[in-house]
Amino acid sequence: MELEAGNGNMILKKGGGSLPVPNVQSFAASKARTEILEKYIRPELNDSTLVLNAADDHDQGDIPVIDLSRLHHPRHSEDEMLKLSLSCEHWGFFQLINHGVPDEVTEKMKVAMGEFFQLPLEEKKEYGQPPDSVEGYGQAFVVSEDQKLDWGDMYLLSTNPVQGRNLKLWPANPPTFKEALEQYSLEIRKVTHVLLDSMGKSLKIDKFDDLFEDCLQSVRMNYYPPCPQASKVLGLSPHSDGGALTILLQVSEVQGLQIKKNGVWLPIKPLPGAFVVNIGDIIEIMSNGKYKSIEHRAVVNTERERMSIAAFHFLSFHGQIGPLPETLEKSEPCYKTLTVQEYTRMRFSFKLEGKNILDHMKLGA
Repeated sequence: MELEAGNGNMILKKGGGSLPVPNVQSFAASKARTEILEKYIRPELNDSTLVLNAADDHDQGDIPVIDLSRLHHPRHSEDEMLKLSLSCEHWGFFQLINHGVPDEVTEKMKVAMGEFFQLPLEEKKEYGQPPDSVEGYGQAFVVSEDQKLDWGDMYLLSTNPVQGRNLKLWPANPPTFKEALEQYSLEIRKVTHVLLDSMGKSLKIDKFDDLFEDCLQSVRMNYYPPCPQASKVLGLSPHSDGGALTILLQVSEVQGLQIKKNGVWLPIKPLPGAFVVNIGDIIEIMSNGKYKSIEHRAVVNTERERMSIAAFHFLSFHGQIGPLPETLEKSEPCYKTLTVQEYTRMRFSFKLEGKNILDHMKLGA
């Protein structure tokens, strides 16, 4: 992995990259295709006992809902902070309401993303991932020719630090895209800093939010085409996120996100106007395991496309990733400490597979 400086900011130039794979959107739209290629078939999905149907989720309960406006309310902040902490400890996922991001910002981003994915394939390929890069249009975490592939395409762009953006990968079409992504990524960073500040107070970590000042942020737009044999494929393989905090916006009405809870897969039903937020591996490491990153996956629909936008947040580039001293007062460290560069290099050398990154970070691994 190499890094490139841009006016004092660092961006990933080479993160190990991903092997080129077929475009699933065009493949799915081809009327000549009658069979799904073997590389997309996931035999493990035959085990229906692993799936918890939406009608049965009363045994698991819906994921917690956090009201961001209450975190700063003089009378409600303490209760909401406790609720946030319990959500991070026991679920690793929560829905966020009253987050303050204007509806027009999210709607413009949804429209711009939808218009981009409707462009002709050759035009989208102009923004394809450069060699050995994880940015751009394509796919990520494909590290071998024989691994199973996900039924989806993605478009990943680095959005912060601002001076480090690779604008050659930002599309000219639709013309509203650049402004929409700039506004959206800025608003999401504001939300992220409020959440991190609250988490730090809950963990009793002094100036926790300062560790993420001018944090690395990237936005990944996911497009999952319909599949006539949807029960045999996965839109996104089971994994935990390697970053610190992920904020997901559901773009289309089609559901598909599932989290692994008590050994079964629980479907997530996004609330209107809410974000779905999840803890990443970095915060699990920094909290020495108190806050949990949770395995999740995406399934696809037989008739309708699904789209979502995930904003990932990391430490600033010159930081270190390891258990923080405040978390070690009564316990030994459970994880190694690496520089952000070392951690990033390791992260992109693996395919998406459960919590393999955290397994590698555990002391004694």
